[in-house]
Amino acid sequence: MTGLARFLAEPAFKRLLALEPWLKRSIPVLILVFLAVVFTARAIALMNDREAAGEQARIFLSLMADAGAGALREAGRNDFTPQTPGDFDRVLSRALPTEALADARMFLIADTNGTVVGQRGGGLDMVGDAVRTHFDGVQPLMMFGADAGVLQVTMGDRVFLGAAALTSAEAGFLMLALQPSEAIYATWRQRASMNVALFVAMASILLILLYAYFGQVARAHEADLVYCETHKRMDLALSRGHCGLWDWDLARGRIYWSRSMFDLLGYAPVNDVLSFGEVSKLVHPEDADLFDLAERAAAMEIKGVDRILRMRHAEGHYVRLRIRTELAEHPGHGNHLIGIAVDMTEQHRLTELSQIASQNLKAAIESTSESFALWDKQERLVLCNRKFMEINGIDENRIRTGMKRADVDAIMRAPVTERRIPQGGDGAVTLERQIADGRWLQINERSTPSGGTISVGADITQLKLQEERLIDSERRLMASIQDLSVAQRAEHEKAQALKDMNRKFLEAKDRAEAASKAKTEFLANVSHELRTPLNAILGFSEMMQQRMFGPLGSERYDEYIADIHDSGAFLLNVIDDILEMSKIEAGRVVLERECIDLAPLIGEVVHMVSLQAGAKAIAIEEDIAPQMHIHADRRAMKQILINLVTNAVKFTDRDGHIRIRAKLDGETARVMIADDGCGIPHEALKRLGRPFEQVANQFSKTHGGSGLGLAISRSLAELHGGTVSIRSKPGEGTVVVVRIPVECGCGPDADVAEDAASEVV
Repeated sequence: MTGLARFLAEPAFKRLLALEPWLKRSIPVLILVFLAVVFTARAIALMNDREAAGEQARIFLSLMADAGAGALREAGRNDFTPQTPGDFDRVLSRALPTEALADARMFLIADTNGTVVGQRGGGLDMVGDAVRTHFDGVQPLMMFGADAGVLQVTMGDRVFLGAAALTSAEAGFLMLALQPSEAIYATWRQRASMNVALFVAMASILLILLYAYFGQVARAHEADLVYCETHKRMDLALSRGHCGLWDWDLARGRIYWSRSMFDLLGYAPVNDVLSFGEVSKLVHPEDADLFDLAERAAAMEIKGVDRILRMRHAEGHYVRLRIRTELAEHPGHGNHLIGIAVDMTEQHRLTELSQIASQNLKAAIESTSESFALWDKQERLVLCNRKFMEINGIDENRIRTGMKRADVDAIMRAPVTERRIPQGGDGAVTLERQIADGRWLQINERSTPSGGTISVGADITQLKLQEERLIDSERRLMASIQDLSVAQRAEHEKAQALKDMNRKFLEAKDRAEAASKAKTEFLANVSHELRTPLNAILGFSEMMQQRMFGPLGSERYDEYIADIHDSGAFLLNVIDDILEMSKIEAGRVVLERECIDLAPLIGEVVHMVSLQAGAKAIAIEEDIAPQMHIHADRRAMKQILINLVTNAVKFTDRDGHIRIRAKLDGETARVMIADDGCGIPHEALKRLGRPFEQVANQFSKTHGGSGLGLAISRSLAELHGGTVSIRSKPGEGTVVVVRIPVECGCGPDADVAEDAASEVV
């Protein structure tokens, strides 16, 4: 029944737990609503009580006024007419009940003039005074009597309720019943004060209980946080230690696992306990039977469990766990097996690896050609190989692990000779030992970190024989050293001679550089000296061609003047090239870099050579990419292009074809000038581009030139950090490619052109 009740109550309890935060938040609201409802209810009740008290006072005053008036009328019918205040007092005392004078009520009898002729109750004697002298607002009562109803009248700052009744028209007396408001509501005020006090007390108690409740909730929340943090830290510690907690309720067959236990096996944690069957099916069938363990523990046959079990992981493989539990007795709750499970998978793997490593080590020691023995710090044998037993003549049946070293030495074969070789201070020992069969052994012994000793013996017989041969060779070597001394002296003399030759070479190199510099300066000076007369020759020849001072007289003179002008212009171009080349070689060329567009610059160059190309009917094809922006010297780039395009026009046959292509290739501007002229032999390409170098062939002999154009173009391109490359085949044409780094971001990026390998000459 208990289990069934828990089964039925648990869902509702869980739903209640889910609603707990909302219930906690709603408690203050509910208390405030409750207090507001109680306050409203009591306030309405008190207001109703106040109205009821006032209404009762009005009814009572009306009744008393009618009773007094009736008594006066009855006295008149009995032929008794009151004359004195005493008469009126006797009439009123007989007519009014005793409790009528309670609660500060007063009764006045006034005549037709409004003068008080009789009084009962009230602390102030008003007999003989006009009613209006003491009360304000009493006029309607005096005029209309009972028809005026119950009205409020004031006496100074005091408020009274008053009711009136006329005796009769003949008698002319007026009966007034008065009661102060504070007396009417005195009882009500007491009840209101008591209700307010009770409400304040109840609200205070509820608020104190609410404060205590929230204090308890805060402490419980803090305790929950501490518990959760402690539980989390414990789970973290267990998870980091690859451990899990077990709590096995033997009587109910339920097992509690910590979160780290679920993590070890890769399952999602659950907040409920596990059944015996759920855990049992995870255990490897070949391992312990949990049911048998439970029976033995329940029968108190065992006090605990310490076993290694294989449990199935969520991924399908088995995890080795060492289960260590202790039997704990819980009176009334049954016995529990409580303990810890430690992941032994990695340790088991390391043990297997250690065993494999030990086996491999033994195999390696057995396979080595040296003898090997390992002794512990008590000088007991730990390990040795067959080579050790063979060299020392030990029968393998007589040696065993754990023997004292002295006992092993006693059964060893005695050496013929033994010599100790001095070593450093590291504790190592080296022995040379000759055994009976003539072999030599070198025994090296070193200490291990644990205090043991490793002994390794190597066969050095061949080394000993080699040592003897080396001693003999040493004697022969000493004889050869004397012969080498003579050869060394000869080598020293040769080295000195080489040193002198090197010094002379450096001096010659300096003289050659000085001569080259002098040549450059001489060419520059000569070029400047030649410019002056050439300018005069060109100027005068142009004047003579234009016949500024009249005709020359003969047509032959026109031919001579044209030849003079053409030769002078050619010589001026040569001088300009020499000057430019000398400036470049002297390092006096300073580039004035700016952001330029190659497209219009190439157009200018083509326009400049168009007349020369047109004279030979050479077609020039342009394929220039737009926005060819580079950071370069405009004049230098123009000179490079003029030299190369002019050479192409010069060495192209009539009706030939020249193609100029320009594009941006990544960070490099690439300009290609291809012609179908005479071409250049392969062996001449290496010399081409040097100053004053020309390729002599049948076609080039008819075209003069300084041979500096290509050298200047190459030098100017290299000053920009670029290159000039030439490809050519005799009879097919020449392709010159100029590559100049862009080195600026002044223009928009150009599209990457087709690969250079796709070019067709």
